[in-house]
Amino acid sequence: TMQRDKLLRDNIETQLLRLTNQLKDLEESREDLGNDEYEEMKQETISQLREFQASLENMMQGNLTVVDELGHIRLAIQAAISAAFKTPEVISLFAKKQPQQLRQRLEQHKRDFQLQKISEDVFHARAVEILVALKHLGDTLTPQESEILERYGKDSLAQFSLASNAVGEKNLFSATKSQILSAQKK
Repeated sequence: TMQRDKLLRDNIETQLLRLTNQLKDLEESREDLGNDEYEEMKQETISQLREFQASLENMMQGNLTVVDELGHIRLAIQAAISAAFKTPEVISLFAKKQPQQLRQRLEQHKRDFQLQKISEDVFHARAVEILVALKHLGDTLTPQESEILERYGKDSLAQFSLASNAVGEKNLFSATKSQILSAQKK
């Protein structure tokens, strides 16, 4: 079963990567698409994320090994759907629990801002997104990072909390359902 769990986890990570790449490609080609076409394609991708989330929920019921392994992936999907994370790469790195790579992206954004490749607003938006992910991965933030998050990230933290609460409520309902089904069998 460990090999089967690993194969399942790999397939799920591949599916998440495909969907996040689809979002990334969509964002990169936004200017080439008409507004309606862009919105339609984005909604289709969000719909696919919702379907993926639903099938992940079904797979996770009753299998604690898979539940533990895939909890971050599920939270990342919910965060993407609720728009707490807007960058597909951040969604993917969060789901894979890769704080070091997130920190590298943050440093890259700092350099881009210092070289005036991106505006201050873009820098703060990207930094907040990464800092929210780092915080929820349990990574320690520097005082400067905490200040950025406090000053510019209240909405992102609220959206992530809503996503996290939605996942928590589903876990509670799922656990309750399992207990009821177990009690009914007795």
